[in-house]
Amino acid sequence: MTLTTKARIAGFVYLLCVLVAPYRLIYVPNALFVTGNAAATAANIAAHETLFRLGIFSDLLTGVIQIFLALALYRLFEEVNRRQAMLMVILGGVMISAIYFFNVINDAAALLLVRGADFLSTFSPAQREALAMLFLKLHAQEVSAAEILWGLWLFPLAMLVLRSGFLPRLFGYWLMLNGLAYVAQSFAWALLPQYLDILSSVAVPLQLGEIAFMLWLLIMGARGGFRRATSHDAALAPS
Repeated sequence: MTLTTKARIAGFVYLLCVLVAPYRLIYVPNALFVTGNAAATAANIAAHETLFRLGIFSDLLTGVIQIFLALALYRLFEEVNRRQAMLMVILGGVMISAIYFFNVINDAAALLLVRGADFLSTFSPAQREALAMLFLKLHAQEVSAAEILWGLWLFPLAMLVLRSGFLPRLFGYWLMLNGLAYVAQSFAWALLPQYLDILSSVAVPLQLGEIAFMLWLLIMGARGGFRRATSHDAALAPS
């Protein structure tokens, strides 16, 4: 299999992730959640249960796609530096996917509370609605916490791009900035929440790095000549 084929496969899997992930992350909250109103949010989920369940499925699917994305990128970069490629798989494939799988528990709990199963009859409707909102908030908080991993896995990926010689170095630097933006957002969420909204607006152009990188892989593939190999790179390459 040629490098260009490997690159385009990785780009295609990346595209799937970019298309699927925003459904639960952006669309479902905008469509169903009412800020500060647990009763209205619960009523929306009950009225559009299929839409909400698709959000749960999209999180599961994103976790699976992320595993295959990390493996596709590993195949592309394993000859550049196997250790960094493995670190990329651990951070981007194993750990990020595990968080997606874990986080669906919060949505599943919220759905149980909204549906009001018999064993929940001890709780009043208002209590169930408040608890459902709590689990939805926990889902959002877990996403903010996970941003540190969304950022960290991009650093070994960026280094692999810079050392590869078959991809533009611009994407390596852009991916580093993209990763830094995610890490900074997670840091702000944990320690400086008053600055999170400002930081998020500043981070948007930096976070387009993954989109640009994905499109290059999908359309242009991989081609030599973006960097000459050096003795330092040769020493870092796996034997």
